Amino acid sequence: MPSPVAAVVRLSDAERAELVAWSRRTTSSNGLAVRARIVLAAAEGLGNTAIAEKLAISVATARKWRSRFLRDRSDGLLDEPRPGRPRTVTDTHVEQVITRTLETAPKDATHWSTRGMATEVGLSQSAVSRIWRAFGLQPHRQDAWKLSKDPLFIDKVRDVVGLYLDPPERAVVLCVDEKSQIQALDRTAPVLPMLPGVPARATHDYKRAGTSSLYAALDLATGTVIGSLHQRHRAIEFKKFLTTIDRNVPAEFDVHVVLDNASTHKTPAIKRWLLAHPRFHLHFTPTSSSWLNLVERWFGELTTKKLQRGTHRSVRELNADIRAWIKTWNANPRPYVWTKTADQILDSIAKYCTRINDSGQ
Repeated sequence: MPSPVAAVVRLSDAERAELVAWSRRTTSSNGLAVRARIVLAAAEGLGNTAIAEKLAISVATARKWRSRFLRDRSDGLLDEPRPGRPRTVTDTHVEQVITRTLETAPKDATHWSTRGMATEVGLSQSAVSRIWRAFGLQPHRQDAWKLSKDPLFIDKVRDVVGLYLDPPERAVVLCVDEKSQIQALDRTAPVLPMLPGVPARATHDYKRAGTSSLYAALDLATGTVIGSLHQRHRAIEFKKFLTTIDRNVPAEFDVHVVLDNASTHKTPAIKRWLLAHPRFHLHFTPTSSSWLNLVERWFGELTTKKLQRGTHRSVRELNADIRAWIKTWNANPRPYVWTKTADQILDSIAKYCTRINDSGQ
């Protein structure tokens, strides 16, 4: 039977400081904070009943934690380990899974699967999956990368990005490229419409009806696009497109053209045309760096919103569809805003090169 007189609690300076810190804990450790307040109140000479009234707890709770503290001091206020199923996946198992995933490959595949790794190390598939998720391992994924070998890479990046961030006055900046070999494709059966719970369905096979090539010039400031469709994409077609740009841009503006290093952009005929039109200034992106040309982003929208799921029975029908889409775009153009400076891009590439160099050693 418990004693009617509560035992006296005396605290050292270190214990008092520790308990005061615990008593200020937030809701994440509210239980420990209440226990610390019980002991601090007991050290002030309060009995269990007075403590219970002060802290709005039961007398039994106040008595329990006073006794625990007197027996084990501060350690008695901490939660004791609770019984449960013993751990089956040890640190050794985790290390083994990670090491084998990163340093080996199965005999019958290029990468590990959860089932294959589970069989290899003697764990369950779900255990391997949890370990992979915890350490961010995804053997089934593979990213592609490519670095430009252009000897003038840095100069060209600074030139193009500088044009994006600080375009010259009384000038139009156009991002130009061609999307070649656009196929006019028709499905072998009609596309089945979407229904509740059922997506639209199209046959896997299709019939080719020819190809078309689109030249496009994206105005950096307004987002409008000048487009021209041709059957082929030779230097003569590019020259015709430059003439189209010349007609569409007011004569009082210089024209700065961002484009890639395709051979059709550098033929003698193009050079002669540029000499005859001195207001045109070409800015070449580095080789293997089409990501630097903003018109590629616009080509991506054209592909996903119109071409990818479109059906066309002829090249004429395809061209009419593309022209209509460009007209709709120009009715409400949305310019793309370049945000990264040349230094930020070059620093990012340098860090990436260092990382892949270190991982390959």
